[in-house]
Amino acid sequence: MANTLPDLEKLIEKFRRLPGVGRRSAERMAYKILDMSDAETEDFANALLDAKRNIGKCSICFNLCQGEICGICSDETRDRSVICVLEDARAAASLEKVREYRGLYHILEGTISPMDGIGPDKLRIKELLDRIGDGTVEEIILATNSTVEGETTAMYLAKLLRPLGLKITRLAYGIPVGGELDHADEVTLARAIDGRREM
Repeated sequence: MANTLPDLEKLIEKFRRLPGVGRRSAERMAYKILDMSDAETEDFANALLDAKRNIGKCSICFNLCQGEICGICSDETRDRSVICVLEDARAAASLEKVREYRGLYHILEGTISPMDGIGPDKLRIKELLDRIGDGTVEEIILATNSTVEGETTAMYLAKLLRPLGLKITRLAYGIPVGGELDHADEVTLARAIDGRREM
């Protein structure tokens, strides 16, 4: 293209690096930035820099936080006998939106994936074991995703934790609210049947 603008292309490519952003979405975002006033653009850039500089990981659960310990770990009203084990901080944010869970979290920062060279030693499993060593924890909820890697990680953790005498549970999976049975795959239907409860 004769009218290629190197700085625009560079901006588009930066947006394309974000997960789920294709070429067209990246172009729309880049053009939107160019339409902003200098003050709006500077504010946007500062928000990115501030988030990157000021948000870290909780020294206890490895959830995102601004400070040494996250608001959930420092909240004395949370149930300290239950820890929900998750792959990443996004999952914790999703569970918090529901406002039903009042226990603590532990972020593994990934899943076991031999194909990607990620073994149990690359996850925050040792830190989880350290946390449950004090005897306060009674239940571990394994809330990894329902993927091959998530299931592998959950099975590994269940096998590792079972001898400690803790209650080990797994999030129920099944038919979403409003979903139709004939649209669900076999794995989802099997999970829905296994996770059924009495009414």
